[in-house]
Amino acid sequence: MEPAIRADGLRKSYGDVQALDGLSFEVERGEFFGLLGPNGAGKTTFINVLVGLVRKDGGTAEVFGFDVEEEYRQARDRIGLSPQEFNVDRFFPIHEVLEHKAGYHGVPKAAAERRAEEALKTVGIWDKRDTRFDWLSGGMKRRFLLARALVTDPDLLILDEPTAGVDVQLRRDLWRVIERLNAGGTTVLLTTHYIEEAERLCDRVAITDAGRVVEVATPDELRERGSDQVHVTLGESPTTAPKLDVDGVIETELDGDTLVVTAGGGGRVAPDLLRELEHLGHEVVDLRIRRASLEEVFVDMTRTDEPAADPEVVG
Repeated sequence: MEPAIRADGLRKSYGDVQALDGLSFEVERGEFFGLLGPNGAGKTTFINVLVGLVRKDGGTAEVFGFDVEEEYRQARDRIGLSPQEFNVDRFFPIHEVLEHKAGYHGVPKAAAERRAEEALKTVGIWDKRDTRFDWLSGGMKRRFLLARALVTDPDLLILDEPTAGVDVQLRRDLWRVIERLNAGGTTVLLTTHYIEEAERLCDRVAITDAGRVVEVATPDELRERGSDQVHVTLGESPTTAPKLDVDGVIETELDGDTLVVTAGGGGRVAPDLLRELEHLGHEVVDLRIRRASLEEVFVDMTRTDEPAADPEVVG
């Protein structure tokens, strides 16, 4: 079967700013996929290409095998989008906004009413159904954007910074809703600046920079590329950090009676490290491994000295 998303050589420029510069990757059906990148990496531009808000300059973009421009209706009807910005009709109660949204996608009136009720109950704001959008709290507005994305029963759910600016409890509530949807078979594409969100939720992530994909891998695979720290507490504190002849060790430093060893793959290095320290006459009292975080790997892979493009322009 065709993948949920196929991007091949996508290009888009705004004047002198190259927002997408040959962006290519695929998202499998049913996958929870993260799209990570610094401001100006082209994430929002890519989403706007998928939903038909931006016309690409070159390359191919498909949703479940449908070209997003040549077969716009078939592609768009399979997408539910929860955008970063609050672009909502503010003059109607929120249940009517959802019914209008479903109707726009060809859902009959009775079914639209039912779907609006289901979507609002799914995100936990059914009791606010007669409230206008402007009267909702910030957290409820985020919940409503998710409900609006769900009202068409999409095969692909696109979440552009879905938990930006919300408190920790609401973020976790939204995570649980999204995880249930994904477990039910909905493909999810997530963009986020909260790296722990991608670590918690995503099967795979694509790290993007300057309109291109730098890498596609699972969070665990990416963390393996970072440097772990092994904290070894010694029985007696040496005057200087011992020199260690252990493969994978990058750096050692002494912090009181704790030896901090920077290594690629701390778990693999630890047994050899213990043997080497015992061979050198050191008593090991405790050992802890701090894994490289996805955030550290992300920063290393996207670090640049060039000024970032305007995020208001390219997303």
